[in-house]
Amino acid sequence: MKNITCQFAASATLVLASSSVFANCIGGPAFQTCNDSSGNSYTVNRMGNTTMVNGYNAQTGNSWNETARTFGNTTQINGNAANGQSWNETIHNYGNGNRSIYGTDSRGNSYNHYCTSYGCN
Repeated sequence: MKNITCQFAASATLVLASSSVFANCIGGPAFQTCNDSSGNSYTVNRMGNTTMVNGYNAQTGNSWNETARTFGNTTQINGNAANGQSWNETIHNYGNGNRSIYGTDSRGNSYNHYCTSYGCN
């Protein structure tokens, strides 16, 4: 196993706030265990077209998870937020940085964005 640096961006956070957290990860392509500078921890498990992420927030003591499945140029993500509520997101990639992103956040709010290589609406 080798140490590598991973960049994590929860999909809903990426869409709404465009923030990311850098973590140090140990593992390989199929399974990684990661910790960031705030004491949060993550496990990432990749199997074929499915990626499962389980996380723990050190500040709140809450856990969260998400599962992403990709079929062709469409990714469906379902998760449970640290507040205990579920959320979902669908991403359609059209190429050249163009994609549509829509779903429902963990507060029950629907969202819909169209993105280009220059940003999202």
